[in-house]
Amino acid sequence: MLTRAPAPTGVFDRLGTAALGFAGDVYARNAAAIGAALFSLYMLLTAATVVVLPDANWDMLPYLAVAEEGTYADSQALHDYVYGTVKAAVSEGDWRALTDDGGGYRSHMAANAADFHSQLVMYRVKFVYAELLSAVSKVMSPVAAMQAIQIFSVLLFGAVTLLWLARQRLMALAPLAAGILMALEFGAAARANSPDLLCAAVMLGAVLAYVERREMLTATLLTLAVAIRPDNVVFAGVFFVLVAAFRIRSVGVVAGFVASAVVYLAVSRWAGHPGWWPHLYFSSIEQQLNMDGFDPAFSVAAYAKAFVNAVVRAIGFNTWVGLAVLALGGWFAAARAGFHLDNRAGVLFAALVLAVLAKFAIFPIHDTRIYLPNLFPPFLLIAVPLAALWGANARDAGERLNRPPSSFPSSGARP
Repeated sequence: MLTRAPAPTGVFDRLGTAALGFAGDVYARNAAAIGAALFSLYMLLTAATVVVLPDANWDMLPYLAVAEEGTYADSQALHDYVYGTVKAAVSEGDWRALTDDGGGYRSHMAANAADFHSQLVMYRVKFVYAELLSAVSKVMSPVAAMQAIQIFSVLLFGAVTLLWLARQRLMALAPLAAGILMALEFGAAARANSPDLLCAAVMLGAVLAYVERREMLTATLLTLAVAIRPDNVVFAGVFFVLVAAFRIRSVGVVAGFVASAVVYLAVSRWAGHPGWWPHLYFSSIEQQLNMDGFDPAFSVAAYAKAFVNAVVRAIGFNTWVGLAVLALGGWFAAARAGFHLDNRAGVLFAALVLAVLAKFAIFPIHDTRIYLPNLFPPFLLIAVPLAALWGANARDAGERLNRPPSSFPSSGARP
């Protein structure tokens, strides 16, 4: 039953109510500016953590090696350069974590240049990131270059998000967007020295370009996202199929998929990628000390074990499954109330969510960073119908509360 709150009686109650009312009025009058300021502050703080609280993840070693292998043709020289460069840039504790795991994989790679070099086939496919890292390393130290790319990625992601919200006149919801990013482990993705966040920022730009019907930009950014992280060809493929199936006119999506497929095949061949199953076997079943010629026979049982293990870890240790359910719940609630996405946005929403399922089925990895490019845009899409639903309910509630008592049914029950 909708009723007015009882009037505050105590001094502190009245002061609290007055303060909340004042703060609410100030935010209501300046919601867009305050929302943008709070979101920008979150992005700046996140960018600062890249330098203040760096994450010395092991993948930075092979990424640095791929970026500089044209300079150091000999595997031992490349190994010495990479490990020496990283050792000079990280703390003693981080260095031990990168090179000493008690005789395991990391210890072996630190001591064996040939085996370390054999791992690069799985990193070489991300050639755009490697080339960018190589270029930036010419003006600063390689580890600082990695951090600079991460800072740029954070700021680019934030700028595209603010542009999206501004175009939809939803800047007041920017703090909620920051909350969603926190739940999506955005800070961890920012601190990791990898191409994941750069890819997410470019993907967000591609999706916004599609929403804005900027077809050439859609195709360009979609292709660039695949060049940064080739596994995004899955989203490009799912998006293309849905656009064709529902007869959505989008030259950008069609051209982007074709170009992405060409890039994916060409880069995989050029980089000498071992293929889907050897890479999956290495990542989800058993690490290999040497990837040269590694080509295990496909095993349904091994795949099933990897899939179940990834499901358990994703549900138990990560957030992306719950956020996917939350996005679907928001879409369903708005649709049931009569506030639907239009056909173009609806196809995009479906493509983003289905691509998450497809990526997980093809390559079961539990890390949230893999799905960040697909799981943040759905919240921006459903913000439009949810905001309309909220506005309609607020207007209806205001009308009911302002009705005189004589207008309610004689039974005494207020609707």
